[in-house]
Amino acid sequence: MRELVPGGNLPLPDVALSLQVPGPFDLSVLITGDSGKVAGDGDFVFYNQRSAPGARLHAGGAGIDPRRLRAGASRVTVAISPADPGTALGRLPVPTLTVTGEGVGVLARFTPARPTHETVLLLAEIYRRGAAWKLRALGQGYADGLAGVARDFGVDVTEEATAPPAPPPAPLPAPLPPPAAPTSGTEAGFAALVRAERLRAGLPPVTMESRLSAAARAHAAVMAKQRRLSAESPDGISVFQRITAGGYRYLRIEQQLVSGPRTPGEFMDYCLTAEATRGPLHDAALSEAGIAHAVDARSGGFYWTALWARPFTADGLLRTTAEVLALTNAARAAAGLRPLAGDPRLAAAAQAHSADMAERAFYAHTSPEGRAPWDRAAAAGSGHRSIGENIACGQRTPREVVQGWMDSPGHRANILGEDFTHLGVGFAGGGPAGTYWTQLFGRP
Repeated sequence: MRELVPGGNLPLPDVALSLQVPGPFDLSVLITGDSGKVAGDGDFVFYNQRSAPGARLHAGGAGIDPRRLRAGASRVTVAISPADPGTALGRLPVPTLTVTGEGVGVLARFTPARPTHETVLLLAEIYRRGAAWKLRALGQGYADGLAGVARDFGVDVTEEATAPPAPPPAPLPAPLPPPAAPTSGTEAGFAALVRAERLRAGLPPVTMESRLSAAARAHAAVMAKQRRLSAESPDGISVFQRITAGGYRYLRIEQQLVSGPRTPGEFMDYCLTAEATRGPLHDAALSEAGIAHAVDARSGGFYWTALWARPFTADGLLRTTAEVLALTNAARAAAGLRPLAGDPRLAAAAQAHSADMAERAFYAHTSPEGRAPWDRAAAAGSGHRSIGENIACGQRTPREVVQGWMDSPGHRANILGEDFTHLGVGFAGGGPAGTYWTQLFGRP
């Protein structure tokens, strides 16, 4: 079983799935094709329409069988809303999604950050890559109810699709044309607000980085075109791949994908609403940022992408991998085991594998050419007779990734392997998941 973080993904076995979200929540499922839109209202499974081919709601969750979805379906998005429409998500327990495979047990668990003003939360999506299916954790919120989610996915919303009855909406203002690029005032205004807030909090300033803003601009435009928040475009390109394609390298990355705010000031208000949304703004380690918005010309809706980064440096990479080694040895010490020594050849092989996974957008112990961990270790000049490997993707910090490995029995067994004596660590940013980590263990 794997604990997922926002943006983390996991290959799924070819079996029927059960998704459980215990608590006072209503669960909804949206079935879409490559366009990101439903084929019809029958693709929206919610409390008034509880089943569709390959998807059925049940008490506390839903059953999803990717093999039985309608023709052309390539994505299933799972959302929750309060069972009591008058209750805000922020006043309810934090939801936890557990995904179980028929005959194979628990596959993954995901607990998003606590919602604040959001009324609907997109928890996860099950999506097809080639002939296989994968699971991605989302944790993205909507402030305008289930009807807003339905509209963004192309559902013809009626009064019955909204939980609480509401008066007819006021006419929308005339749609604004989507800007070809963010105005200098958008970025400059946001930079001034960030500078003032960081100063107030006693934190160092943030530099607005043009390559981050360019990636944010491209991604915001994609979301406006799709009319929904998503970490990927319909062609499978993630915001992280847009960043690295622009020549920017990072050691940490945080993204905020938001719809609704119309000005930099309103976006800053969103950032300050809760501890989770304040996180990047108040993180001293994140020293560079980029922001952009795009407008959906059909509805006038604003879609924002904010990127916060700790830029790559060679020294920073060494500190990052050294922290993974130190945390690994702390776990071994707690178990009464001797520490592992850093090994430059294992480190070179681990770093190359992390970089390869990020660059070629795969996640596996074996490379597309069939090279296994021991092959990579030998090619790097390692003389260790026994090799073990842990990999992970999506985790943002050394502490987060080591804790994730320790929570997984198979990865934990490598970390606490009594026979291992040496360790190499690799990290790379980019790819669909944003971060890729490798531990390569060896013994003489």
